[in-house]
Order: sequence, then C-alpha cells, then structure tokens
Amino acid sequence: MSMIDRSVKFAFALAGAGALALAMAGGASAYDGTNCKAPGNCWEPKPGFPEKVAGSKYDPKHDPKEVNKQSESLKAMEARNAQRVANFKKTGKFVYDVSKIPSAN
Repeated sequence: MSMIDRSVKFAFALAGAGALALAMAGGASAYDGTNCKAPGNCWEPKPGFPEKVAGSKYDPKHDPKEVNKQSESLKAMEARNAQRVANFKKTGKFVYDVSKIPSAN
C-alpha cells in the first residue's frame, strides 16, 4: 500500500468519526422547549388555546359516518377477498374481479 492510499483512508476514517461525533453531540444538546409530565407525555397547549380540546370551540366534532367509512371499506374488502379465496379453492384459478366470479353475481 502506498503512502497516499494510507493517508486517504485515514482522512476518510477521521471524517467519518468526526461526523459521528457531531451527530451524537447534536442529539444530546438539543432542547425542544417542552415540559414533560412523564417520559413521552410532553404535550402542552400553545398559549391562548384550551387545556382540553373536547367541548371547546376548537373541537372538530367528527361526524360518526365519516369516522366509520374506513372500517366499512375494510369489511367490504375482506368480503371480496373471501369470495376470491373461495373461488380459487373451488376452481384453482384466481380471479381478481369479483363481478366475474360466477357465485358472486
């Protein structure tokens, strides 16, 4: 190995060690400005906002129909998948489009 190759390897190793040291020191010295009640429980309201959102003017008052849309679509997806699996077990052929399955119509 030549002297230049060794010095280049040493320079890269030194740069990597320096970057690692900076990354570790940066995380330890960061201050996020929160006052945590317990580890992981660091939520606090911004100035001018209520302590609890529920019942205040900032409460989004979600519509139950909108909230349940995802669970309804998941149930429909599972039903379609069950039809696909049943058809595959019966015929040995996978059909993606449920409307093309004879028992589905």
